[in-house]
Amino acid sequence: MITVNNVGLRYGDRKLFDDINIKFTPGNCYGLIGANGAGKSTFLKILSGEIEAQTGTVSMTPGERLAVLKQDHFQYEEEEVLKTVVMGHSRLYEIMQEKDAIYMKADFSEEDGMRAAELEGEFAELNGWEAESEAAILLKGLGISEDLHTKKMAELSGSEKVKVLLAQALFGKPDILLLDEPTNHLDIKAIQWLEEFLINFENTVIVVSHDRHFLNKVCTHIADLDFGKIQVYVGNYDFWYESSQLAQRMAQDANKKKEEKIKELQAFIARFSANASKSKQATSRKKLLDKITLDDIQPSSRRYPFVGFTPEREIGNDLLRVDGLSKTIDGVKVLDNISFVMNKGDKIALVGKNEIAKTTLFKILTGEIEPDEGTFKWGITTSQAYFPKDNSEFFEGCDLNLVDWLRQFSPQDDSESFLRGFLGRMLFSGEEVLKKASVLSGGEKVRCMLSKMMLSGANVLLLDEPTNHLDLESITALNDGMINFKGSVLFASHDHQFIQTIANRIIDLTPKGIIDKQMTYDEYLENEQLQKQLQEMYS
Repeated sequence: MITVNNVGLRYGDRKLFDDINIKFTPGNCYGLIGANGAGKSTFLKILSGEIEAQTGTVSMTPGERLAVLKQDHFQYEEEEVLKTVVMGHSRLYEIMQEKDAIYMKADFSEEDGMRAAELEGEFAELNGWEAESEAAILLKGLGISEDLHTKKMAELSGSEKVKVLLAQALFGKPDILLLDEPTNHLDIKAIQWLEEFLINFENTVIVVSHDRHFLNKVCTHIADLDFGKIQVYVGNYDFWYESSQLAQRMAQDANKKKEEKIKELQAFIARFSANASKSKQATSRKKLLDKITLDDIQPSSRRYPFVGFTPEREIGNDLLRVDGLSKTIDGVKVLDNISFVMNKGDKIALVGKNEIAKTTLFKILTGEIEPDEGTFKWGITTSQAYFPKDNSEFFEGCDLNLVDWLRQFSPQDDSESFLRGFLGRMLFSGEEVLKKASVLSGGEKVRCMLSKMMLSGANVLLLDEPTNHLDLESITALNDGMINFKGSVLFASHDHQFIQTIANRIIDLTPKGIIDKQMTYDEYLENEQLQKQLQEMYS
């Protein structure tokens, strides 16, 4: 267990935390949420001891071990992969090092023998004989093949290093596990494996993530960082989100009879009581949910941008025809004879491991690059708006303020009042609209690019990883905007819930060609799993 008493932290005049009191107990997974800049990562660093709070204390149950997902991907460059994972349990690794040093002595003394015996005893208690096999299982589960286990970290790709550091944090069954954005750079299979690992993990987990599906799957509680305080809610992210929306409606409708509000709350709790990420805790969680009163439901200070795409003209039946597209980049064939037809009403998610393939297809369809072979043709009634994965060319070295930056893309109304109002809906208010475009954060740039798309009036949207750099509030707003969009969409994303709630068609770019299915993402994943099971049965 980890206990936080009266913790406070300020940066200059800005109060980040104030008098925080909270207990994180074993068997639970806490999703730490909060708007960008609220201090989620800073709070994890206080819990881990990397940063010291100005007031208050953080204490752990004596004898318990805490593990943290390291953020420095280059910290272990000269270490072997398997050894890097074992280093996650510092005491076990120290014992292994000291044992090896003693046994390599040429003049092995009686004193050395006694010390070695002590170390062997502690080594066995820490399950040291199983250390390398456990590390290998973790690596394999995250998609690091066995041939990489003896390589040095410097030889691995960026995404592979992330997986090794995640395995390091999970290694040795730590009593308390702190994970800051653990799904970043993970593929779908690795995320699914991690979800199952955390669902079955019996100790304490505190996780920061922008992946709503992940939070819904693994979290038993949500720790909401708001107003410089942390409020803990029983349930997953969807429960927290719906309860905060319910609180807003109740606050806005203060004259409504209290009995009607109570009925609404009871119906709301009944809907979520059965939604448990850990079945063994479902009963106790339901009891806790049943105890929630109206006073427990508090409105959030969160601000959600408005994302709404309105096509200027209705789209026809002839949208897009792709015939035999192929493209080689740096000697590697990333697209090989790709053909498909996009129909009216299609909201297509591009999935698959090869990120370059998806981005290359977007660049070809928007005319940014030429294919080596094949053709594509947009329908005469279509107009396209494109969200590139890399938006740097729109901002680097740009001295325009946000009003003038957006004015470049406003075909109908370029007045100051219209543009300021538009930026205000995207959470740029007051003097913020006079900031230079070149100094924006990653999330601010994405909101600007979405504003540009909204002004276009396009009836076909192409989006390459639009949720990157966005906070949960902006992701939710974009998610809703794309669900409500009356045109057609072709998009790529790693956000499971984003794909599941928007896409009605899945195109998987595989090394052997495309798999094209008219179904939801969850249906596609279930179908894929079934196909694999059948192959294993008959192979």
